[in-house]
Amino acid sequence: MTPVPVTTELEVAASQWASHDPDPVTAAQLRALIAAAPTDSEAAAELADSFAGNLQFGTAGLRAVMGPGPNRMNRAVVRRAAAGLAAHVLDLASDAGASAQPERATGYRPRAVVGFDARHNSAIFARESAAILAAAGIETFLLPSALPTPVLAYAVRALNCEAGVMVTASHNPPKDNGYKVYLGGRAVEAAARGVQIVAPHDSGIAAHIARVSATVEAGDTSTIALAADGWTVLGDDLVAGYRAAVGGLADPQAFPARDLRIVHTSMHGVGNDTALQLLRDAGFDDVHAVAEQSAPDPEFPTVSFPNPEEPGAMDLAFALARTVGADVILANDPDADRAAVGVLDPATGDWHKLHGDQVGALLGAHLAARGGSSTHSADAPVFANSIVSSRLLSRISAAAGFAHSQTLTGFKWISRVPGLTFGYEEALGYCVAPEVVRDKDGMSAGLLVAEMAANLKAQGRTLLDVLDDLALEHGLHASDQISIRVEDLSDITAMMARLRAQPPVSFDGSAVAESTDLSVGTPELPATDGLLYLTENDTRVIVRPSGTEPKLKCYLEVIVPVAGREQLSAARDEAARALAAVSADIKAALGK
Repeated sequence: MTPVPVTTELEVAASQWASHDPDPVTAAQLRALIAAAPTDSEAAAELADSFAGNLQFGTAGLRAVMGPGPNRMNRAVVRRAAAGLAAHVLDLASDAGASAQPERATGYRPRAVVGFDARHNSAIFARESAAILAAAGIETFLLPSALPTPVLAYAVRALNCEAGVMVTASHNPPKDNGYKVYLGGRAVEAAARGVQIVAPHDSGIAAHIARVSATVEAGDTSTIALAADGWTVLGDDLVAGYRAAVGGLADPQAFPARDLRIVHTSMHGVGNDTALQLLRDAGFDDVHAVAEQSAPDPEFPTVSFPNPEEPGAMDLAFALARTVGADVILANDPDADRAAVGVLDPATGDWHKLHGDQVGALLGAHLAARGGSSTHSADAPVFANSIVSSRLLSRISAAAGFAHSQTLTGFKWISRVPGLTFGYEEALGYCVAPEVVRDKDGMSAGLLVAEMAANLKAQGRTLLDVLDDLALEHGLHASDQISIRVEDLSDITAMMARLRAQPPVSFDGSAVAESTDLSVGTPELPATDGLLYLTENDTRVIVRPSGTEPKLKCYLEVIVPVAGREQLSAARDEAARALAAVSADIKAALGK
């Protein structure tokens, strides 16, 4: 093999990092890369990328491949992130003043809570974060075991914490991990407590991380204080509190039916025990877990990609549903903040997964039937979804007399909608109880889907019947997504530039009537990198870079009017044809 040159600067930087690395495993990995790089092109490329820069902290926190070096998820990088977060929390606490919360004014200390999933290194990243937060003088709580992200989001609100950390990479591949940050307490306005961070908090934390990094050499974290103790490991009562709060969402008086056979999969994640207990607490006893996927396993051995959205991810659930004669499938992603729903198509006898927009519409219709809120709130209902999600929810809202809001992509925006009673995004994220978990929660959403499905079964109807009803009332809204994965992020920049320089003039033969460059913002939305096209026949196309993965995403929606029930089949065929045509057009515009 042709030798691969490794610069002196890179070798020195890598050697320094290895000598200071607090983790002997990643230190050994790094020394092996240094030794192999001169003769192994893959090792050289991996070494170079590991030191290509510092892993950037943004509104999604941190998320990357685990490994040695400043551009990977590892103990040194996480320690710096925790120290930066601690400094930011102390700044916020100082700025707010103890008078903001008189009940905690005497001996006031800001609070933080840390949770973790069952991925490789999640537990150690969480424990060291707790040690660093406690050493900084912050009253710190640590979840008792690997638990779902919604439990951590609940804990931020329930414990009145200024900050929450969830160590998870959600549905990313096994080699990844991440660091998600929430703010609460007096650090933010009351309506946004327990919500993921947005600007300027991301840049504030990043600035503190940069200051921490500037004071140490390479992977050296010896100057970052880690307390030997001083944090509180929470007991089972925290999880019991979450279960009680979510269980209270069920309405057995209005929807008493519980005859429903459910198949559930937690996709090798941490949601199995909590999700199944929630269902059983609510009276759903006929629940069958996919045994091969029910125990946490950081290798996710039965799926190529641990995301219910991905083809094949729910195959084992479909097989079990056929075996037991299930009525519905509920699937959570590995950290259980998302939910997928599987249904039986009576026309074909096949099981398939509903699109996220379909589940969002079903939950919207169910909550509208409940008065607009999962908790019978006296406030006027407010429904919200992201700009890339279907426009059907806005029509459901209008028909019910509710307010509707459209936000940028991500629950960090949806959860901040004033007066929110229900919010969702098409990527399987649903917030059905903002006063309990002000974030997406796949387990509480699954509970309400079960309640709805059981009520329909008692009437001799199904979830698909409700989707037909909505199509008759509002038109058949059909959506799809194209994801273009890249190796080089500059390819995404180039594709966006191509669209801006040569914007498409039509989709499926319908002329583009409105073209909006979202990067300059709109009266309703802050600026974001994206392009929106709306045609004369109401077809909508949105193109944007993914915020968490090296992908360019295209969101397509067509609306087909339906005059009568007998036209539903033809309308579905027309929607499929139109989506295929629009997909071909946007790919051509992108040069793909």
